[in-house]
Order: sequence, then structure tokens, then C-alpha cells
Amino acid sequence: MSEISELTSIAKILKSKKIYILCALKFETLNSKEIIYSGVGKINATFAATNLINTLKPIQIINYGTAGSVNDKIFGLKECTNFIQHDIDVSPLGFTKGETPYDKINMISSKNNNGITCASGDSFIVNNRNILADIVDMEAYAIAKVCKIMRVKFDCYKFITDNANEDNPDDWMLNSKKGLSLLIDELKLKYNL
Repeated sequence: MSEISELTSIAKILKSKKIYILCALKFETLNSKEIIYSGVGKINATFAATNLINTLKPIQIINYGTAGSVNDKIFGLKECTNFIQHDIDVSPLGFTKGETPYDKINMISSKNNNGITCASGDSFIVNNRNILADIVDMEAYAIAKVCKIMRVKFDCYKFITDNANEDNPDDWMLNSKKGLSLLIDELKLKYNL
């Protein structure tokens, strides 16, 4: 069975259980018709997650996509359990970098604090020296926050395509499709498919 057929079959089974896969870009999942696509960035991800919850009433959203590693010992497919923003900076007013002022929800932990921390932001990272996380992406925090506020279970899997450095644009393009088979294996194992 091809990857696209297998993913489509898995996504159909999950949808029947009110579990939806949300991904930013179609080519990351071979344009499967059973996946919901948000587009790139936190605003698009927020809109897509909110719309998905309001219209389809899921019990769970699974976010899949690519990410850059801040820690060069992290590679492959990783389940993320902690989510922060890396691009909000109101530190001149006394707030911690990554903290949204006067917002009760900043760090989001979906399972435990000892897992992989994903820092989301609306910039493609080529210098990761000031990011206090394991990996970086552009959507996970936004989806995690919508799910937390709207009380929908959230799981997140990111395939590490690059080391979030100056070589990453080429690495990302080269590696962005390689994580799909790992995601398929993970979903089959987790959901006994």
C-alpha cells in the first residue's frame, strides 16, 4: 500500500472517531484529501483550528508537520508535549521573552513537562541561539492554545527536517516529505490500526 493510501485510510478511521489531523502544508502529507490544512503561521493555524472545532466538533486534533531542531541531538519524528512562542518579545516592559502580557496561558503542556518543547513563531529560524526550546515550528503553539481554550484533546508530532541554522532552507525542502512514513507508523501503533 502506498503512503498516501495508507495515510488516507488511517485518517478516515480517525475521522470516524472525531479525531482530525491538522497540517500546515499539503505536500507534507502528499495532499491527502482526509487531512485538514491550515496554511503557514500562527494566524492561519489559529483560524483553522477554531474553524475545525466549531464545525466538526472533534474530540481530538493531531497536529503534524515539520520542524527545525534547536538541539542537534533531536532528530526523526518527535511527539511534542510542551508549547511556547519564541517570537513575542515584550521584555522591555519587564515580561519574559515568549510571554504574552496579561495572558494566563503562555506555556502549554499537553502531557508532561519533561517532553519535547516546541517553540512556535512566524519566522523561519536560521539562528537559534536565543530560543529556549528543543525544536521550532510555525503553528503548534497556536493550535495547542486553541485546543486548550476550547477543551479539545491535542497531540502533536513534528518531523525534524533541519537544525534551525543557516543551512536549514535547503535541508527543509530536501527532508520535508521524509517524516510521513514515521507518522503513519506512529498513528497505527497509538490507535491500534
